[in-house]
Amino acid sequence: MEFTHLDKQGKAKMVDVGDKNITTRTAFATGKIILPVKIMKAILDNSVPKGDVFSVARVAGIMGAKNTSSMIPMCHPLLINSCSVDFNIDEKNSLIKVKCTVNVDGKTGVEMEALTGVSVALLTIYDMCKGIDKGMVITDILLEKKTGGKSGIYERGK
Repeated sequence: MEFTHLDKQGKAKMVDVGDKNITTRTAFATGKIILPVKIMKAILDNSVPKGDVFSVARVAGIMGAKNTSSMIPMCHPLLINSCSVDFNIDEKNSLIKVKCTVNVDGKTGVEMEALTGVSVALLTIYDMCKGIDKGMVITDILLEKKTGGKSGIYERGK
């Protein structure tokens, strides 16, 4: 088996994507944060002392996706076409599901950007709410779907 991120001497290297075709590539990832009830109430009442949790987490997630290559060593810098971060509130179970969708026309995929966007948005929710209660749990960060590139479509569960 040949490792794509190692040279012949076993040293780390970035994959050469120079000969790959530019294709439209999309990825979306999700993750959850389970919250103590008092935090869910503060978020819904917009009474978190640090401000509007969703606005800040949305911008943070987009910034995380845009800066993935500066945090994950073997990721290529990408000129992202679009990035969105959305929230699904499950008040009954006191959790928030975060979804990040990233689109690019490029030579390499955007899975890591979508996963990073979700992760940074979730961490931002934690940061903004930790003064109320540190008992939050970040969980289930995963790639749901990706399209484009040589490997084609991947859909979780299919």
